[in-house]
Amino acid sequence: MADFNRLALLVSDSDRAQEAAAEIYRPLADWVPIEEADAVVVLGGDGFMLQSLHSMHDSGRIIPAYGVNLGTVGFLMNRNRQPDKLLSRLARAKELNISPLAMEAETQDGRTERFCAINEVSLLRETRQTAKIEVLVDDKVRIKELVCDGVLLSTPAGSTAYNLSADGPILPLDSQLLALTPISAFRPRRWKGAILPDRSCITFRVLESEKRPVAAVADQRELRDVAEVRLEIARDKTLTLLFDPGHTLDERIVAEQFQV
Repeated sequence: MADFNRLALLVSDSDRAQEAAAEIYRPLADWVPIEEADAVVVLGGDGFMLQSLHSMHDSGRIIPAYGVNLGTVGFLMNRNRQPDKLLSRLARAKELNISPLAMEAETQDGRTERFCAINEVSLLRETRQTAKIEVLVDDKVRIKELVCDGVLLSTPAGSTAYNLSADGPILPLDSQLLALTPISAFRPRRWKGAILPDRSCITFRVLESEKRPVAAVADQRELRDVAEVRLEIARDKTLTLLFDPGHTLDERIVAEQFQV
C-alpha cells in the first residue's frame, strides 16, 4: 500500500478540469507545491499528463503521478469516479514504471537537440513531397530508402496511441520491445514495420533534405528540418504512473487488442 504524505495537484486549463478542481478536488487535501511533494495528482487528459511528466523529467525531480481523466481517451489516467475517495484510492494504487525514449537530433544547420518521448518519436514530411529516410538499427542499415509520409518509433506505453493509428502493433508493457512503424509507406510498399528489442539504437537519416524536409516530433515537441535522429531507451529516467487496482495500463493494453 502506497504511503504519500505530501501531495501536489496539477490541473489542466480545460473548463472541465478547472471546475472539478475548484468544486471537488482542492478541498480534499492540504496540497503542497510539486517541488515539495512525494506524489502528484494530475487532473486532465492524456496530453496534460504527458506535459506534466515531461516537466518532471526536465526538472530532474521525478515523483509518482496519479491521473484523473477529465479529458477524452484518458489512456494514461484513472476514471473520474468517487472523487471523495481519492486519498484512499491513492493509498491502494499500483505503481507502473516506464522508461522514455531519448532522442538526439541534428538539424540541417548543424544544431544538436535532445528531447525525450514517453509515447513515441515521429518523423514527418514537412511539404507535399514524400520523405526519403534511411533506417539503421544498431548502426546497421536496414532500409536504404524508405519513401513515406513518415516513420515512428513507439514505446510499449505509446503503442496504443499514434502507433496504433498507423497500423503498428500493440506492445505489452513488460515486453521490452519497441515498435518501428512506417506512416503511409510508398516504398518498400509491403514493409509494415518491425518489432525491435528495447536495447536497440535506431537511427533515421533524412535523404534529399533540401527538397524533402522532415520534422521530428517527440510526443508534443517538434523540431523541424532534421538531418539525423538517434533514438534509444533512457534507462536512467524512469517515470512512475499510479493506477487503481484492476484499471492498470497493462489491462488496457490487453483490452485494446479485443476492440472490434
